[in-house]
Amino acid sequence: MKKVRITAMRRSVYPDLMEKFENPIEHACEVQIGQEWISVNAERPEGFCGAAWEGLRPFVEKLARGEGNFYDGWMKNPMSAMLSCNDGFRPVSYYVEVVE
Repeated sequence: MKKVRITAMRRSVYPDLMEKFENPIEHACEVQIGQEWISVNAERPEGFCGAAWEGLRPFVEKLARGEGNFYDGWMKNPMSAMLSCNDGFRPVSYYVEVVE
């Protein structure tokens, strides 16, 4: 299986939605832009958010198997994907790519 790199590319925060809908929480996402993880054997990298992994996992698994070209040419690099976690208040965008 191929190794897959996951890179945090962008963080967004929606304070208006947080104020209106979210209960206060003590611990929010601490991912930093540029932070990287390597998935080996399509497994969740140590320290990578479990909730974000659930959204990225199907793509990482396919890339690790050498599959790609998601959505018929969506990405310039067919062995990659731009994905986001499922946090509607502070989503993080991740670039997921095969490591040669």
